[in-house]
Amino acid sequence: MPELAISAEKVAFIIEKAREFDVKEAASDPDSGSNPSDDDEIDVLEDTNSDPVAAELSGFIRALNEDEQLDLVTLMWLGRGDGELEEWDDLRARAAEARGEYKNPRRETVQYLLGEPMLGDLLADGMDELGIDWTDERTTPVS
Repeated sequence: MPELAISAEKVAFIIEKAREFDVKEAASDPDSGSNPSDDDEIDVLEDTNSDPVAAELSGFIRALNEDEQLDLVTLMWLGRGDGELEEWDDLRARAAEARGEYKNPRRETVQYLLGEPMLGDLLADGMDELGIDWTDERTTPVS
């Protein structure tokens, strides 16, 4: 089994935040009231340019080192079914190769990951494939 450069605690945090991000939807209430309670608090689920969940998640992933980001991409691919556990090294090598083609690797890795629908579920599936129980980990940011 591969040894991850990223901790289960960090992955758990990303899974939680990615799931929060994934439930966002396009603006569905264009005539929003001035008071959230007037709108039954539904605007909280709208995906806006000032989304604090997206900002927190992207900042957290951007702050990871290269090896942690590579493991995150590889975990997502594993969870998505792009390869088997026995192919971990090959998947990770492909992730490194793809990252090498980016002009700004940190920023573009974040964009790639956040552009993947159901990122949280895919990461959770990848951790399950590795046999790592991430569900008992803290879900607050770790430095």
